Amino acid sequence: MSAIEIREATDADRERIEQVLRDSWGSTAVVSRGRVYDAARLPALVAATPDGEIHGLVTLRPDGAACELVSLDAPTRRRGTGSALTAAAAEWARTRGYRRLWLITTNDNLDAIRFYQRRGWRLVAVHPGGADRAREIKPSIPEVGEYGIPIHDELEFELVLRVA
Repeated sequence: MSAIEIREATDADRERIEQVLRDSWGSTAVVSRGRVYDAARLPALVAATPDGEIHGLVTLRPDGAACELVSLDAPTRRRGTGSALTAAAAEWARTRGYRRLWLITTNDNLDAIRFYQRRGWRLVAVHPGGADRAREIKPSIPEVGEYGIPIHDELEFELVLRVA
């Protein structure tokens, strides 16, 4: 496999980004805190080979003085792609003057909770029933997640950025 670099997505990447999002999330629609976003239309960073093959991506949504990490997709786990993408997302946000990078995940997502905490992200809020409300907007969100855990709540994590 060729070397993978993290770079900003281009218009030429959009079709592949849409496919990665559909494969991971069932659609390009992501619900966060009661709002629906078309993740394929958000700013994105991709982990790509020089020939353009995408091996992961992160989508971002500017939010005032903060930036939301809307989706992270690294289909091949434990290869460093997710870590590289989140580090690049933090740098992308920091260089644009954002003071905080934040994200939402669900209460069942133990792998994500572990992943983010090991990389310095802090759990800053629990939104009880947030996933239940999101399911009303996007019915394809399952009621039970990995490890047989019922999905009810949204967990908010943040990474405070040191602005240059």
